[in-house]
Amino acid sequence: MEPSGSTATAGNHTLNSTGDGCPWEMSDKARLCRFLCYGSEGEVYTAREECRLSMESAEALLSLLQEGRGCEVVEEIKRFAQDGRAVRLNPSLFALALCSQHSELKTRQAAFKALKDVCRVPTHLFSFIQYKKELKEGMKCGIWGRALRKAVSDWYNEQDAMSLALAVTKCKQREGWSHQDLLRLSHTKPACETIALISKYVTKGWKEVQVAYADKENSEEVVKVLSYLEVVEKVKHSCDETEVIHLIEEHRLEREQLLTDHLKSKQVWRTLLKEMPLGSMLNILGKMTADRVLEPGSSDMAAVCDRIHNETTLKKAKIHPFSILLASENYKRGQGYRGKTKWEPDSSILKALDSAFYKCFMNVEPVGKRFAVAVDVSTSLSSVVPGTSVSTAVAAAAITMVIARTEADTQVLAYSEGALVPCTISADMTLAQATIELVKIPSGSTDCTLPITWATENGKAVDVFIILTNNPLWTCTASPVETLKKHRQKSGACSKLVMCGLSSTGHAITDTEDRGLLSICGFDLGAVSVIRSLAQDLI
Repeated sequence: MEPSGSTATAGNHTLNSTGDGCPWEMSDKARLCRFLCYGSEGEVYTAREECRLSMESAEALLSLLQEGRGCEVVEEIKRFAQDGRAVRLNPSLFALALCSQHSELKTRQAAFKALKDVCRVPTHLFSFIQYKKELKEGMKCGIWGRALRKAVSDWYNEQDAMSLALAVTKCKQREGWSHQDLLRLSHTKPACETIALISKYVTKGWKEVQVAYADKENSEEVVKVLSYLEVVEKVKHSCDETEVIHLIEEHRLEREQLLTDHLKSKQVWRTLLKEMPLGSMLNILGKMTADRVLEPGSSDMAAVCDRIHNETTLKKAKIHPFSILLASENYKRGQGYRGKTKWEPDSSILKALDSAFYKCFMNVEPVGKRFAVAVDVSTSLSSVVPGTSVSTAVAAAAITMVIARTEADTQVLAYSEGALVPCTISADMTLAQATIELVKIPSGSTDCTLPITWATENGKAVDVFIILTNNPLWTCTASPVETLKKHRQKSGACSKLVMCGLSSTGHAITDTEDRGLLSICGFDLGAVSVIRSLAQDLI
């Protein structure tokens, strides 16, 4: 990290810490990065909202392509997809599809070359193809030119054989496209015998594979793939619960490879839970309790609880504390959002989730910036973050704890009757204690300029101001842009302001071209990623 007062090149911006010298205007490159991150070129991120992607929503991308910077755009797409910066991958897939149809040859070549790096699983590939189809609508020419056929063929041919066998049996079709469609339309010529086997299985079916390979002397790799495909076919036709369970355990089959009838069995689910990715398991704890797959006091319940709060498992899965909080509060609710599924929350699961929440702080890497978090959640403690079971008070406390525990230089402030007062959030506090600490101070209106003014008057240089509020009415005694600019000038910091309306459904701080300002409506795990990217000058 560069010390305060220096000039640093970070991401796509050259930053100079002298306030006026800092180019804070929203460039086309900055707009592109926001589009790739969360699907909008603007300064508002709305949690849990899938933006409709179109040419109109990607003006900066089109502008960069017209300037002949297509290869630069493709490199940015790759970075966002590979580094996990993108909250949603669809904007990157849409952008790559757009680049692959651009008039400049170098841009098209770069886009197709990047296909295997951006589309890592079949669902990505199917979405990319669908975007290409939609972008070509109304045009006389089709999408299946030589370049696309080669790119899709390479995607299949460069896969590890066993990984591809899993992919084609787990995700057979999406977005109206199937593996059979893609292999046929791309005229894929298998690069090796194992890919040829999988290609035949997808396009011709298992019976033809059996006939073709029955009397051949097959290599060890071919035999391995054949055996795996035979297991997948066997489980598809099995009505024997014991046999299905044995095949799942021995070959680590996943639920997408099973029949609907298999998933009516409690014992099948218990077997799946043993190896299920932790993130997926957290999403179905309510259903497993409702269906009595997990019985109170059972060995299966104990095994699931052990997995939930096992440090090694949590670290390997890279679970964020906020993910655990969402799972815990949703499970505690005792009812799903869709359908009529209800359950009695089990105390051992709640205890395991509580333990996991604190252990997951080890997965949060510090940004290394100076933060000031100002909280106002006392106006309506009953309000919840849209789309979750988490109260805005608990959400604000959790977000504050994550920042305070991971960032060495963090100031926590609370709104109190038109002013700000320091609020102590210590590392040894529980979430409940932190929530009480934040809401016990009487509050007034939420003035988003107060934290900046406080820091300026107290001589504290702050890189990122974060305001967490459930107050639907935001007030500003002065212009947020001008107030932020004054702090930049006085402190020498390249300061940014993030306004989180935890119960908000969508409005910005102000209409501004200053890329240091960002509004978040609602809150989810994606919002954590967006704040991190803004702090690191990546968007």
